[in-house]
Amino acid sequence: MIRQIIKIDEEKCNGCGLCIQACHEGAIGLVNGKAKLLRDDYCDGLGNCLPACPAQAITFEQREAAEFDEEAVKKAQAAQEAQAAKPAPFVCPGSQIKTIRPKAEAGIQAETVQESPAVSCLNQWPVQIKLVPVSASYLDGADLLIAADCTAYAFGNFHQKFMKNKVTLIGCPKLDEGDYSDKLAEILRLHDLNSITLVRMDVPCCGGMVQAVKTAMLKSGKMIPWQVVTIGTEGEIL
Repeated sequence: MIRQIIKIDEEKCNGCGLCIQACHEGAIGLVNGKAKLLRDDYCDGLGNCLPACPAQAITFEQREAAEFDEEAVKKAQAAQEAQAAKPAPFVCPGSQIKTIRPKAEAGIQAETVQESPAVSCLNQWPVQIKLVPVSASYLDGADLLIAADCTAYAFGNFHQKFMKNKVTLIGCPKLDEGDYSDKLAEILRLHDLNSITLVRMDVPCCGGMVQAVKTAMLKSGKMIPWQVVTIGTEGEIL
């Protein structure tokens, strides 16, 4: 049928998208940075979009076009409203990457960080080996601390002794599924680490962490300076 419908001059269009917001029927969209009439049957021909266009790129024309389909428009609007009402996908706060500003830079004196066990030396989040993304930028050029999670409870001055100025990864080879070697190997491949300090408990299951680091270095083809520190079950360094 011949009817009045909008016409968009792509030469004048600046891609601002204001016409899309003004079109309640959803007939207009952006294609390659330009406004475009996507469906003739969604355009009612009333031109609510015309005054919204700052570039005066929209006019009326009379041409062959599909009849305005009000029912289809209502269905599309209902579908959009239903989609908007859906809850946003849950993102666990524990997996969100962030670098934590060192406490000395935040106004706490360096000697306080050195001496006070109450001051955190954590430099990044997350810390669980299973949660840390292998591509996290804070791993670049890092001195890496890999620690069995029991060690921080057994050794009283753990932050100042082991975590200061290091990126910390923790885990438990007995409780976590699988081993850590593949993930650690990928971290080694993607980043030029300065060193690895492995802190383990003096219990048999912690041997899995030592083996994981050795295997990771072999898989990655990178051999970097590393050391193992063992903590006794009474909290002493062995």
